[in-house]
Amino acid sequence: MSDDVYFRALSTALRDARRHRPTLVLDLDRLDANLEAVRSGVPPHVALRVVDKSLPSIPLLARVMDKLGTRRVMSFDLPVTRAVLEAFPDVDILFGKPIPTAALRAFLAELPPDAIADFAARTVLLADGVARVEQLAALATSEKVGFRVALEVDVGMHRGGLTTPASVTAAAGAALQSGSLTLEGIMGYEAHIPAIPGFAGGSAAESRAVRARLAAFAEALPPGCRQIINSGGSKTVLTYADPGVATELSVGSAFVKPTDFDVPPLASLKPAVFIATPALKVVDAMLPGPRWMTSLFQTLGLFGKRGCFLYGGHWLAKPVFPKGMRESRLWGHSSNQQFMSLPEACDLQDDDLVFFRPTQSEAVLWQFGEIQLFSKGRIIGAWPPILP
Repeated sequence: MSDDVYFRALSTALRDARRHRPTLVLDLDRLDANLEAVRSGVPPHVALRVVDKSLPSIPLLARVMDKLGTRRVMSFDLPVTRAVLEAFPDVDILFGKPIPTAALRAFLAELPPDAIADFAARTVLLADGVARVEQLAALATSEKVGFRVALEVDVGMHRGGLTTPASVTAAAGAALQSGSLTLEGIMGYEAHIPAIPGFAGGSAAESRAVRARLAAFAEALPPGCRQIINSGGSKTVLTYADPGVATELSVGSAFVKPTDFDVPPLASLKPAVFIATPALKVVDAMLPGPRWMTSLFQTLGLFGKRGCFLYGGHWLAKPVFPKGMRESRLWGHSSNQQFMSLPEACDLQDDDLVFFRPTQSEAVLWQFGEIQLFSKGRIIGAWPPILP
């Protein structure tokens, strides 16, 4: 199906559903196909851990986990964590970043005792060094609970974490000696791999190096503390035909494929999430100010002759339909009525829908209220987002 046919069908479905304002649309058929492609592309003995910040909707998370056959989640923000724990009594959560101890203390202070116990039992907190381990141990003691922890290791992205096997051994020793922490493994995120240029060895060489570093960190863990050897990410999940020592891979955004995830390893996946919004005014484009300015910039090829003003705009997104629609640097951005340049032959009319692809999912999926669900040519329902 061509893009023109696809987006015209999506426009018809949204009009039939009376969606005439900025709307986020999720293509369930494409989502399901992407889920199947990822699950079949990862060795069956390797678990998948679903990233909640990239799929911030309880029904969406439920569909993804059910189709993947996993109850593992990676979480990043405590209110979202609480929503996920309450929605899924059988889910096990690994945090994807260290949470400030003060934030954890304030969060726990709002919970009843049974919820604190549930949080401690079903989450694995991340520590990036001995100091963080000691902070978590002190908090666990004060709350009279035991915390599960994993260690963040730097496998090459250089965003923090333990940098040597010796530092892993030291942090592991601090956790085991605390009496209030259970050490379960390590987490080594490696989203940098696709960005390594050829002159620096390229992504294939860096991928091998990452696996070697992860193996060295895992070897530094005490026996019995290797239940979680977490790595991967949406950009790289389909490169783990040989997972090495990794016991699980994290993935989220790949399933809806925003533009930041247009990378070669995900070429088999299709974009599944779009922003639709009406073109309020289709116009002969003119710049503010004297008319000669418009003529000058059009003569120089710096400003088009056709354009439109949108209902809303300035999202973390890139235009995809109608073809050739683009932002104008001369007009700039507006969150109220974004101006977009159009090809001269474009047949867009007032109130027609235009479409964008989000550049990422985690900062966009909760901005439009309920997520509209597109399947088999029509809107079949809506899912609420988890609000941050």
